[in-house]
Amino acid sequence: MSRWDRLDRVVDTRPLRASPPFRRLWLGGALSTASGQLASTTVLFQVWQLTGSSAWVGAVGAATAVPTLVCGLLGGQLADTLDRRRLAVATTAAALAAALALAVQGALGSSSVVLLLALVVTQTAAGSLGAAARRTFVSALLPREQVPAGVALTHLTFQAALLLGPLSAGAVLAVAGPGAAYLLDAAALLVVGVATVRLPRAAGGGGSPRPSHLLAGLGAAARQTWDGWRLVARRPALSGSVALDAAATVLAMPVALFPALNAARFADRPATLGLFFSALAVGGLAAGLATSALTRAQRPGVVQLVSAAVWGLALAGAGLADDVAVVLVLLAVAGAADSTGVIARGTLVQLDTPDAYLGRVSALENVVGVAGPGVGNARAGLVSSWTSPGAALVSGGVACAVLVAAVAATNPVLRRWRPPAS
Repeated sequence: MSRWDRLDRVVDTRPLRASPPFRRLWLGGALSTASGQLASTTVLFQVWQLTGSSAWVGAVGAATAVPTLVCGLLGGQLADTLDRRRLAVATTAAALAAALALAVQGALGSSSVVLLLALVVTQTAAGSLGAAARRTFVSALLPREQVPAGVALTHLTFQAALLLGPLSAGAVLAVAGPGAAYLLDAAALLVVGVATVRLPRAAGGGGSPRPSHLLAGLGAAARQTWDGWRLVARRPALSGSVALDAAATVLAMPVALFPALNAARFADRPATLGLFFSALAVGGLAAGLATSALTRAQRPGVVQLVSAAVWGLALAGAGLADDVAVVLVLLAVAGAADSTGVIARGTLVQLDTPDAYLGRVSALENVVGVAGPGVGNARAGLVSSWTSPGAALVSGGVACAVLVAAVAATNPVLRRWRPPAS
């Protein structure tokens, strides 16, 4: 058995060996994802340094959530209308320009929080417009049997970035300041742009007729976006996948409860609070490093159902636990379940969606994945303020598990769905 065969028994690396364009895009994306987490942490640090206000720090969330929602949905329609490669190149270039502007204001010590947030909105909007197009490249560059492995490898870099990005931000900020952190993000985006330019023409996709004037274009965009949503509604495997993601994020998102839970049960120790965040990322990374069996799973719908149920029940258990070690283990289990479910859902979306709709469906999946946690954290905060952080965790986790059971009972297509033959 070769070393590659031994490695593939743990992490399926076949896409990296089989497709040089995918390998270049994956490496660039890994750098960009890590640098994006570094930049996000730097923005929070800089806003706090400029204002000393938690309200302004909270405004960073709005500065990313709104353009993600609006531009993410528009980007899905554009990905099914325009050449996807050109769209990805153009939006990466715009994000790179915003990153360079952030680096300049950081290096010059700008005191304008409004300018900082405006640049964050610009960069987020650019990235969101191209997100759906970039998500289609996995199925465009890889054979169908390797798409699950490609999705898993992409998600693995995301989990690693969640863990390493904020850690590296502290070192960069201490040594070189905000300007250098943003400059690293710009360098990573440049690598992504070069890798995208070198994609084969077959990865472009798109190509629907373009309307002749603005009003017709807006009407066509709305109709095409609606057509994408109708497709999801008509395909039980897709609608069930979206429903499971919404259940997990809206009903059981735990992050907003960590500070209150730490204060109520663990003496408000900062180190413990940091461990709560790290435990989710460690669990997700551990699952991402052991995905070979998952990428070959023949029932990704069942994997999603089990993963969403484990996520909810693990978080409910964390809400009942008084021992910090037990809480950390349960959070790691929840993180692993979340990572597993994301990979299974990405596989199903890539393989069950016709190419002509893939941009719009990928955009809907992305928007639910980004907006859902925000709504879920708001729900958790409200429930905690009325009851307690433990009660909010337990009620959300149980509600998630109940909804998962309902989806399992009423959606046989999702339970039985198998990847189509190559």
